[in-house]
Amino acid sequence: MSLNSITRRGALVAGSAGLVFACSGRPESTAQTPPETSFWRFGPALPIAVQEIYPALHQGQIHLAGGFISDGETISGATDRHVVLDPEQGTWADAAPLPIARHHPNLISFRDRLLAIGGFEARSEDAVWVMQAGVWAFDGDEWSDAPTLPQPNGESVLGVLRDTLHTCGGREPSGTSNASWTDHSDIADHFVLTGLDSAWETAAPLPTARNSAAAATIGSNWHVVGGRTVTGGNTPTHEVYDADEDRWRVATPMPQGQGGLAAASVHGKLYAFGGEFFDNGGGVYPEAWTYDPTRDLWDAIPDMPHPRHGLGAVAVEDEIYVIGGALEVGGSKTSDLVEVFTPTP
Repeated sequence: MSLNSITRRGALVAGSAGLVFACSGRPESTAQTPPETSFWRFGPALPIAVQEIYPALHQGQIHLAGGFISDGETISGATDRHVVLDPEQGTWADAAPLPIARHHPNLISFRDRLLAIGGFEARSEDAVWVMQAGVWAFDGDEWSDAPTLPQPNGESVLGVLRDTLHTCGGREPSGTSNASWTDHSDIADHFVLTGLDSAWETAAPLPTARNSAAAATIGSNWHVVGGRTVTGGNTPTHEVYDADEDRWRVATPMPQGQGGLAAASVHGKLYAFGGEFFDNGGGVYPEAWTYDPTRDLWDAIPDMPHPRHGLGAVAVEDEIYVIGGALEVGGSKTSDLVEVFTPTP
């Protein structure tokens, strides 16, 4: 990603009104055409159009909290809204909002709680990317403070292995300033949390520092794929963490570098969707891929019916819910789409 692209993306947010408030109404759905293959179907549309999200499965339901919301065409600020999908009933419902509006808060289910980790606050038109170290835990009724990260972090990846929570990569403030994209640098730090009454500890660092990657666990292995760097572009890098040995290894890279993508695992395979690029005018990737760890190989799967970036992917039994995001590069055409992918057994 070029510095000009980063600045342009930040300006889309900073130049809009209502930087920290949730959208009060439900926009018209961004769905245009039905999914084109038997692998894809529409899921229940979100009650809001939202991007830069990290939804998670918690106690059988899909939770989404925070993100950038849209005024119709471009993003208008961060939201505190928290919505929950019951996959069996096929309906979204509101739950307790985040204590403070954030974009890019990373959600994960851990120790009977839903955690919201790090991300950014939008405090003013000149401070849209104020990175956070705070962690909140949702008990089903309300949010409370949980162990704070050792340092502010955003656009990292999460995973639970051997009942231990892991986070690695992303970005941190480069110096004393912490307000915009250009104040941040990529990191390889890897932190683990063993319980909600303990402190974060360090583990073997991610070999390649990057942000906006995606991750999924398969057995005791944690796969971190794709992503990008603050001063560079997208990367196809694929690195795998072995929780039993506290060691990383390099696996076959993605067929192409995709940043701002989403991933989930089903039936012992990893599935990766979407992302964006900023060169040659920029765009959104329609491509989707599956990785088979037994062969250490990637294969193409049917393209996304509506390509998006800044989206989420959540596995529910034998299906993957591909949620929200934006239909165009940066902060344009934020979506309420939910499309469900059914892998072949």
